[in-house]
Amino acid sequence: MRVHIFQILKAVLAAVLFSLVFVLAFTVVIQLFNLQSGVVKPVNQIFKILSVAFGGLLFIRGEKGLIKGAIYGILAVLLTYLLYGAISQSLAFGWKTLLEILIGGVAGAVTGVIAVNIKSKA
Repeated sequence: MRVHIFQILKAVLAAVLFSLVFVLAFTVVIQLFNLQSGVVKPVNQIFKILSVAFGGLLFIRGEKGLIKGAIYGILAVLLTYLLYGAISQSLAFGWKTLLEILIGGVAGAVTGVIAVNIKSKA
């Protein structure tokens, strides 16, 4: 049980760090190329999914990949949402936020299944 909790925590932290790096890099791209604001939301969604995937592939191992993945995906999206809300000093919770959390859970679950199967065969 303890091992599973540490795997989930490490995956969440990795996903949050990857997300921060992606957002910082994208901010530079936005400034350099003067992109339209309509591009930001879809690109941020892709970054969240990639961050969840990278975190899970790095730290989810063993068994119960579906459950561990769903948990860390949900936690990672919630934590990044709260972090970005604190940074921007605006936090709004609605159905779109729930959809993001659901997408994070699904992305985490899929990644968890893949991660445990890759790690067990390696």
